[in-house]
Amino acid sequence: MDLDRRTLLASGLVTLAATQAAAADTASPATAGAKAAASRPAGGMELAIAAKAASAPTGLAISRGGRVFVMMPRFDDKVPITLGEVVAGGEVVPYPDAAANRPDRSRPQAALFHVPNGVFDRDDTLWLLDAGLPEGKGAPVPGGAKLLQVDIRENRILRVIPLDSGITPTSSLNDLRVDIRDGYRRAYITDQGQGDEGAILAVDLATGQVARRLDGHASTKSQKGIVKFVERRPVMLTKGDAPPQSPKGGANGIALSPDGKRLYYAPLMGRRLYAVDTAGLLDPTVTDAEVAASVQDLGEKGMTGGLTTDSKDRVYLSLQEHNAVGRRNPDGTIEVIASDERLIWADTFWITPDRWLYISASQVNRRPEFNGGRDLQEPPYAILRVRIDADPA
Repeated sequence: MDLDRRTLLASGLVTLAATQAAAADTASPATAGAKAAASRPAGGMELAIAAKAASAPTGLAISRGGRVFVMMPRFDDKVPITLGEVVAGGEVVPYPDAAANRPDRSRPQAALFHVPNGVFDRDDTLWLLDAGLPEGKGAPVPGGAKLLQVDIRENRILRVIPLDSGITPTSSLNDLRVDIRDGYRRAYITDQGQGDEGAILAVDLATGQVARRLDGHASTKSQKGIVKFVERRPVMLTKGDAPPQSPKGGANGIALSPDGKRLYYAPLMGRRLYAVDTAGLLDPTVTDAEVAASVQDLGEKGMTGGLTTDSKDRVYLSLQEHNAVGRRNPDGTIEVIASDERLIWADTFWITPDRWLYISASQVNRRPEFNGGRDLQEPPYAILRVRIDADPA
């Protein structure tokens, strides 16, 4: 990110940081552990951006030129925009414009319904994932689930790839990775589902072919009997007089090995990390059973949202229960490299060419559905960063 742009985006960050530091001296549940966190061996984090988003910005993508895009899933129909660009002062404006962000069912290929994530490819082209869920639940709008290829120089959509053939009536597409190299154009998508089931979608970007794999496999399912703790409280769905219950979420975060041969992934509600060989995901001669046989259980990794990898094939873990960033080394060891009390519901990573690791703090646990109908989200939303010693994968 160039210096001028960093200066613009940093406007108002000192005020936010001072407010956060002052709040750390209180005994509120959200900040009581701030001083203790500072004494831990894990390093601190730098507040890079205070995004004045209208809703939880789970997704994050940063262009080589420093343009910052955030994705705000439509958890309900009250979310005004689902894709925005962060501009001077941390303001978030609709991208590419307000019209595109209107969930128009009569224009399913052109309208943005529910964009949970987006990524830049090696050519700095933006790819967006739209789950086609204008209210965050229910059956996806026919034609609404799609991949979009966007030219950010001209701010226009270049191509739309429908995903209808790879989804089900209970799909909830969540995360995206794009792998474009010589003779190779693929995308991988997690479907966390709206219940216990999940899956992985593989997309041939050259032909538009979509394959649904590991549908209902143990590694893509929402795990039962698990409680997630964020800000020292269990995250529980509350609705009316019904007893609180843990949310469900299958395959959620994904990351690619630097050579593109291995896909790492994990359920939202699950403590284990998995990997699968990418070679068979789009090959029609490879059976579902053979794909399943290539899945590896890589062991405990904590409760996470997003994942990413660096050029050393280390997997970064958004440790949501600890307001922290973890890193799994190729030998299987895990270290906590940074923590910050502002990292509330750690979600999506982005590694820039100058070796900054960015991560969004989306405050999803503060949404009304987890707090008896009370909206406890507190904009602006922090996007934090920490230096690392490797390039993007």
